[in-house]
Amino acid sequence: MIKKLRRKFIVAAIIAVFLVLLVLIGSINVLNYRSLVSEADGTLQILAENKGFFPQQMFREPDRPADPAAPPDTALPPAEEAWGGFFGPQRGGSRELAYQSRYFAAWFADDGALSRLNLESLASLTEEEALTLAENVYASGKDRGFAGEYRCCRTISDGETLLLFLNCERELSTFRTFLYASVGISLVGTLAVFLLLLLFSGRIVRPIAESYEKQKQFITDAGHELKTPITIIRADADVLQSELDEENEWITDIRRQTSRLAELTSDLIYLSKMEEENAALPMQELSLSELVDETARSFQALAFSKGKVFSSSVAPDLRVSGDEKALAKLVSILLDNAMKYSPEGGAVELRLEQLGKTARLSVKNSTAPMEKGSADRLFERFAREDRSRNSESGGFGLGLAIAKAVTEAHRGKIHAQSEDGASLTVTAELPLC
Repeated sequence: MIKKLRRKFIVAAIIAVFLVLLVLIGSINVLNYRSLVSEADGTLQILAENKGFFPQQMFREPDRPADPAAPPDTALPPAEEAWGGFFGPQRGGSRELAYQSRYFAAWFADDGALSRLNLESLASLTEEEALTLAENVYASGKDRGFAGEYRCCRTISDGETLLLFLNCERELSTFRTFLYASVGISLVGTLAVFLLLLLFSGRIVRPIAESYEKQKQFITDAGHELKTPITIIRADADVLQSELDEENEWITDIRRQTSRLAELTSDLIYLSKMEEENAALPMQELSLSELVDETARSFQALAFSKGKVFSSSVAPDLRVSGDEKALAKLVSILLDNAMKYSPEGGAVELRLEQLGKTARLSVKNSTAPMEKGSADRLFERFAREDRSRNSESGGFGLGLAIAKAVTEAHRGKIHAQSEDGASLTVTAELPLC
């Protein structure tokens, strides 16, 4: 149990760290990508508004000697107007944008034929490559998106379809480098957390382990200590009863309650032993089919006496490796639990079948209406199906807890479910030989 708790703690911690890093790294990279696309679309918008070119006003003309006869001009030079208009802060622009941008433009007539191709601002593609790329994007019909390393957009210019392609190779390379680096760092960080958890998780769960071990030791010791006084009380009650000429209800009640207490003590000690991580069971190959069939036959008379319908279906030749007494107790517990908690006239069905490399043992019984999800709590100690916790059924609520311990000791799994709220199916799966 402690090892399982430790594993669950490590897995939960790793999942939590992974999800936090996933959200952080994912958010950063999404924002980074959106910023890249936004800047590229802004540049393409400038080109689209100017028919495939950057504004001519941005290119300063060479300095010329001033004309003394010319009147003084206090207006801003055309280039400065351009910087404030097209490349001002509202554009997030830069005076170097036209020189930094590598792009080409393609014009298509209404019939889809290429009419012009401008490659003056691009050197990484040949005319044939640019033509092929432009025709593919034109045929796709998309207005905006990526075509390889190029961000493209479609617009109408002078009655023609204008496709603009902005080279984003450097920006995409930077984005990918950051993405791979962040993912790598996250994986390394997760691995480091995992190693630290392996190193320190033992210390973290040590107080729980010590408390659990003390609890089991207390149950075992108390059980053994109780056996002697219970035996003495039962013997004294038998002696008193033998000295009386008639049956005494008080002595009968004492004998009945001491029997229940002895059974409870034995169950607690057995459960404590089965839950030990190093429990050494005498494992041997045996026929689970024969064991289940033999145990089922012993319950047929009990079902008949209680007016319940009992049916069984056992697949032949299913063999497992395990302890015969423990597995017989598992089958008996499941059937006894079904008999106790099914109503009068109810049905109990036992099935043993092969499912892949496992043997699936299931016991289904009709029951009083159950709350949805309450079946999961039946494997807890002192849990009952009817939630009454009285002694009318003659049980203590330890049966399914013992069944779970036996199943897990044989490297199996057990679960309970109530599909319709009016029946309960307990299923144990054991690995086949």
